[in-house]
Amino acid sequence: MQLKSIVTELCSYQFEKEWFEFKENYENDNELGEYISALANSAAYCARNKAYFVWGINDKTHEIVGTTFNYDRNASHGEPLKHYLERQLSNNVKLDFDELAYDDKRVVILTISAAKSIPVDWNGQRFIRVGSSKEKLSKYPEREIFLFQVLREGFPTIENTPSKYQDLSFHKLFGYYGSRGIILKEETFKKNLGLLTEDGRYNIQAQLLSDNSQLPLRVSIFDGKTKASNLFSVREFGFDCILYSLDELLRYGDVLNILQADERNRIVERKEVSLFESKAFNEAIINAVLHNKWVDGNEPMISVFSDRIEILSRGTLPPTQTLEGFYLGESIPVNDKLSDIFLQLHISEKSGRGIPKIIDTYGKEAIEFRENAIVVKIPFNWINVVGNNFGNKFGNIKDKGLTNNRQLILQEIRNNPNITTVQLSKAINISETAIDNNLKYLKENGYLKRNGSNKTGYWEIIN
Repeated sequence: MQLKSIVTELCSYQFEKEWFEFKENYENDNELGEYISALANSAAYCARNKAYFVWGINDKTHEIVGTTFNYDRNASHGEPLKHYLERQLSNNVKLDFDELAYDDKRVVILTISAAKSIPVDWNGQRFIRVGSSKEKLSKYPEREIFLFQVLREGFPTIENTPSKYQDLSFHKLFGYYGSRGIILKEETFKKNLGLLTEDGRYNIQAQLLSDNSQLPLRVSIFDGKTKASNLFSVREFGFDCILYSLDELLRYGDVLNILQADERNRIVERKEVSLFESKAFNEAIINAVLHNKWVDGNEPMISVFSDRIEILSRGTLPPTQTLEGFYLGESIPVNDKLSDIFLQLHISEKSGRGIPKIIDTYGKEAIEFRENAIVVKIPFNWINVVGNNFGNKFGNIKDKGLTNNRQLILQEIRNNPNITTVQLSKAINISETAIDNNLKYLKENGYLKRNGSNKTGYWEIIN
């Protein structure tokens, strides 16, 4: 990537990420070495190939201000700066200084290769970034363990990470492929679809495609414009093979997309106007499922408000994906093999029309990059003013039988379908008898069902 494109992309982020740092005129050689250690290790931690230290940019406003920093100078004791840095750093990092004129202002970029094999240290001390802060790695043992795991085994993916559920079946997967005219072979489908780790265990991709993925796709409908509004309905699609759950969710989008009678400027026939652009919605949903960071065990989140739908996908852009390429539809898959499966089944296309379709319809402002998520916002085109009973427009009236404790129970079960009565009692802080009574109500009224025995089974939310 050209230097100017790198600077443009880095400045586009609202805050500094753990793999790049902005300074104006910074010349502390020892601390620069610590920053390089931290940035190289954080790049590996965040699955980036490179990290950057950039001079000439205000770290608060991200304004290009220019710099007088001289990377050809000698360090404080007379040795050339680059030699000094490379000698004091462990030998598994590569440094490259460059400069450019950006809006007629001088900017210097230090490109730092991500750590390989072992963490990068400076004078025998390892550093890492926590947010935009530089910290000693030893202060954060969980990050240190994860970093060593990444350097030893590669960054966790849905293909190399074993599922915690190994008793999986795939009858629905065979049925889905069959409905598309594709015959799976029992003896080869696990290998061909990438459902096994190197040691032969089912991976997270297998869990997603199994008859019970244990991961639902959930739609929450709120009365107002924020999550502080009344929650009218929570609709779940799953726990099921993710392909069927996705189909159901897309069909539910047709239910949400109310056709409105537009009497404005009527001459002969009244016009029917949909609440939102269904193609943009479908593309956003498919992208969210396909590119979600499933390896963390969290599903995409769909929230319906009085003025919009928000479709949140966990994770960030892949390391080699630029913002410019993202907006142009030059898609780089987060989940490679799952992307191949979606293409094979014609769920998605290689053309990369999804994001451009959303942008053409609603503009770049429809896409928001958060710290660990990407959110697509689909605004509503209401013909009439929405009243206070917004949830009723979707046929969802809040059930008075769902007391606060029962809603809390459902929430805990959504997070952990294997949760026990004892664990529910502790989480909600009510007696086990009260838990049993509420579970009975939820089962009798069609909210819950129990699959399997009390000891080895799990809960399934129906509504």
